[in-house]
Amino acid sequence: MTMERLQHLYHEFGQSPWLDNLKRGYITSGQLQSLAARGIRGLTSNPTIFQKAIQGSAEYDEQFRTLAVDDGPIIDDYWALVLADINGALDVFAPVYDESAGRDGFVSVEVDPSLALDGPGTEIAARLLDERINRPNVMIKIPGTQECLPAIEQMVSEGRNINITLIFSLDRYQKVMDAYLAGLERYSKVVGADLSGVSSVASFFISRVDTEIDQRLDTIGSPEALALRGKAAVAQGKLAYQLFQQAFSGPRWDALAERGAVVQRPLWASTSVKNPAYPDTLYVDELIGPDTVNTLPDATIEAFADHGRLARRIDADLDIAHAAWNGLTDAGIDLDDVAAKLERDGVSSFQKSFDELLGALDAKAIELRAS
Repeated sequence: MTMERLQHLYHEFGQSPWLDNLKRGYITSGQLQSLAARGIRGLTSNPTIFQKAIQGSAEYDEQFRTLAVDDGPIIDDYWALVLADINGALDVFAPVYDESAGRDGFVSVEVDPSLALDGPGTEIAARLLDERINRPNVMIKIPGTQECLPAIEQMVSEGRNINITLIFSLDRYQKVMDAYLAGLERYSKVVGADLSGVSSVASFFISRVDTEIDQRLDTIGSPEALALRGKAAVAQGKLAYQLFQQAFSGPRWDALAERGAVVQRPLWASTSVKNPAYPDTLYVDELIGPDTVNTLPDATIEAFADHGRLARRIDADLDIAHAAWNGLTDAGIDLDDVAAKLERDGVSSFQKSFDELLGALDAKAIELRAS
């Protein structure tokens, strides 16, 4: 049943399960290949994932010793380590990309997180990273901050595959979709442009929303507030899917679809359950629907493969979702403030992981050169 459930998720319900993790051992041991055979159809990475992988294992030491011999910038060594993993993962998922005609099999790698509030810097970094990797199934991750919206549009207008990360609000999600559409419209004016070759996902974070809002509901403490615990994240995901359906229908979208454009799929990110009181497959079970992606950490993959519930839920019980979302405001939750805090925390967390890893690599390089 393990194999069947992950594959049914895609073949019957139109949702692509991706792995939310990457480390050298996955590639060298064949584990990533096994996950792809079981039904995992792509992969996402981020600076925190690479910090854990590189600092937490000796698997990178041999490559790093050869890199550390010279006195070059440690950031160059970082990218050499990361891109070795990314290219290995791209190889594993290339058959999925080919058999799906370029609709799946993607591997995401994030630009330098210190650029999250620097739109022009992000644009330059994203272009350079995409050109350096130069593989059809790579997706460059760009933060969905207000500052990076122009970079998103620009990258799409150049025909590049983009994963927009750190989306925490319905308002920002709408702006991200608008940037994708505007980018496609600009790209469609380029002579010989193939719109069907452009893919994008919008990574809407889930569990962190419940974690933050539940804390605020506990502080408010009223019966109405406490009754809403554990309901915000799924409700917002369902409302986001409604926005997705609206954005990718009607005359504006039809004109692009006629040129071969494909929808920017919503990607449910941060789907491991943080509160042990909630079912461990909550953020998979409740967000299943067509034209979506769910990125799953290892434990969530195994939990869903074992006992996840296969049913289209993304557009079920919408009245309940709307009532819960509106009820949060009525209970005293400032949803704009929640989204702003989560974005700040997300940017800060990735920057911290990035800086700590560079510091650790720098120290290790000095040690190796001295020995």
